[in-house]
Amino acid sequence: MLTAEEENALATQLQRDNDLEAARKLVMSHLRVVVSIARGYAGYGLPQADLIQEGNIGLMKAVKRFEPDRGVRLFSFAVHWIKAEMHEFILRNWRLVRIATTKPQRKLFFNLRSMKSGFAALSDKEARQIADDLGVKPEEVREMETRMSGQDVALLADDGDDEGFAPIDWLADSHSEPTKALERRAFDQLQTEGIEHALSTLDDRSRRIIEARWLADDGGSTLHELAAEFGVSAERIRQIEAKALTKMKTALSEGMAA
Repeated sequence: MLTAEEENALATQLQRDNDLEAARKLVMSHLRVVVSIARGYAGYGLPQADLIQEGNIGLMKAVKRFEPDRGVRLFSFAVHWIKAEMHEFILRNWRLVRIATTKPQRKLFFNLRSMKSGFAALSDKEARQIADDLGVKPEEVREMETRMSGQDVALLADDGDDEGFAPIDWLADSHSEPTKALERRAFDQLQTEGIEHALSTLDDRSRRIIEARWLADDGGSTLHELAAEFGVSAERIRQIEAKALTKMKTALSEGMAA
């Protein structure tokens, strides 16, 4: 532990001469502060060694920025930096998905559990009281309570899980699976090319009838409309159509086999 005079002298030496040995002494003399603060975050289930290491980074930042002529002790100045680094570490590692990003969310994350009277869900009155105390909205209190009460769920099934089922099974979309998409594209292309090839085997009149009856965007022509166009009976158009479809099926089968 350093006296105020020793601390002031070391900080002045660091600030004036960039003396790393002075910085080391200031850091080493305040490691106990980091350990003490880290114990206060034991309830978050993270390794104490990791919290202490993050706190040490905050302490080193504080030493670097400390100005001895401000009239305050390094301890008071460093607490903010130590806690800030620990808070960032907790928020990054407490859950797989970061639980608090905005300032009100961070404030709620580090205070909500200690302000709750028990494990039961907050009542409307309690939520409003906490919101007033922390200067946030009641709905933000409710949202944070929901976030903190939830748990991470593994996307993949555990190897030891007898049921062998996991959320990834719900998320899988076989329709968009790359190999399936390529198969559909190849099939569609084959169908398009096959139909075009089958049409090319028809004479002009037969092709006109098939296109008018089956490939038109406006719903297709009737047998009587085509009969009037070609000057034959509707029955004759039906016969030509049937013969053309048979010929196209044969061409498509041959194309598929090839």
